[in-house]
Amino acid sequence: MALSDASSAMPGGSGERRRATGGRSAWPPRDSLRRRIVPAERRPPVKVRGRSLVVGPSSAPAPEPEPMVVARSRFMYLRTLVPSDLAYLAEWADDPTLERMVGSELLHSFTHVYDRDPSFYDALLADPTQVVFMIEAVKGWSKPVGVIRLFNIHLLEGYAYIETIVADPRALKRGFGVQACRLISYYGVDVLGLRRIEAKVYEYNVLSINTLKRNGCVQEGVLRKAAFKDGRYWDVLVFGVLREEIEAVRRRDKYLLPPAGGPLDAS
Repeated sequence: MALSDASSAMPGGSGERRRATGGRSAWPPRDSLRRRIVPAERRPPVKVRGRSLVVGPSSAPAPEPEPMVVARSRFMYLRTLVPSDLAYLAEWADDPTLERMVGSELLHSFTHVYDRDPSFYDALLADPTQVVFMIEAVKGWSKPVGVIRLFNIHLLEGYAYIETIVADPRALKRGFGVQACRLISYYGVDVLGLRRIEAKVYEYNVLSINTLKRNGCVQEGVLRKAAFKDGRYWDVLVFGVLREEIEAVRRRDKYLLPPAGGPLDAS
């Protein structure tokens, strides 16, 4: 017996339904699909593990995530990025002084690869080879002082590169770069398990060179005439610091440690 014949012989099968409707299938009813389509704004919320989830388009934008403090000292702290921080990156990318002194690959990618699109934020979160933090002062500053990151992270080999941008001119020569580098170095050692951090700096950026040396970094080489700025070629100096050297700096770091159990804004 063919399968189609068996279906027609069964009570309520397709043959019986056709006879009851004059040869027209009674299932599904003609307007059943139309009745099932409910406008998104009229759909009841769907419960997902005790939470209400509204299915369909919504006019309300997603709330911005709360930034999280990942490392701190008495005077400043590092926090995670939020989408609104892209406005600061755009402002800093237009600063010719920062371009000359830092030549940030982060700001270059945001401007020239992503065309300052908001998707850059999601790309940073999805990139396992870098961590990016905003530099915030505890008191007296209305916006972030700058940004710092570990990039080209190689967890298997245990090394990464560091890039620091102190963007606010008022913050220069006030220790923000030194403290930010130390905090992210401690994060790299404690959280990522790094054993080595590297940095590159233009030969004329004396402030950054001194910052690296104050953090225990050792000049390991010179990339001769590797950068082109102001119509001429410049050397790029290569610095490195090992985990034991980072720990030696940490043992001397009395002023960086927050008071035990004290608030973030303790003086």
